[in-house]
Amino acid sequence: MNLLDTMMDECVMLDKSTVSDGMGGFVPTWVEGATFKAFVRKESAPEITVAEQQGVKEVFTVVVPKGVPLEYHDVFRRLSDNAVFRLTSNVADDVAPNASTVPIAKANCERWALS
Repeated sequence: MNLLDTMMDECVMLDKSTVSDGMGGFVPTWVEGATFKAFVRKESAPEITVAEQQGVKEVFTVVVPKGVPLEYHDVFRRLSDNAVFRLTSNVADDVAPNASTVPIAKANCERWALS
C-alpha cells in the first residue's frame, strides 16, 4: 500500500431518483451507487479564504485514481464522516499525464446538502 492509498477514503456515488408520493406527485430521493477511493481536502489559498468570507461556498479538491469517471455536478458521500460533496468541475479536465508515476486525476467540489 502506498502513501496515496493510505490518504484516500472510501466514497460512494449518490444518484438522484424519484419515487411516487402516493398523491400523483413525486419525491426526490438519493440512491447509493458505485464505491470508489478519493482524497478530499479543503482549499486554503488566501484568495479562496477571502472569497469564502464574502459568501462564496467552501472550495474543496477531490483527488481520485485515474479512470474514476466523475463529472460536473456528480454527488458523492465520504463514508468516514458522511460528508456529501458535489463536483464543480470534471476530473477529465485535470488528469496526470500518461508518463506520470502517480496515476491520479482531480477536480473541484463543494460541500453539498441533499435535497
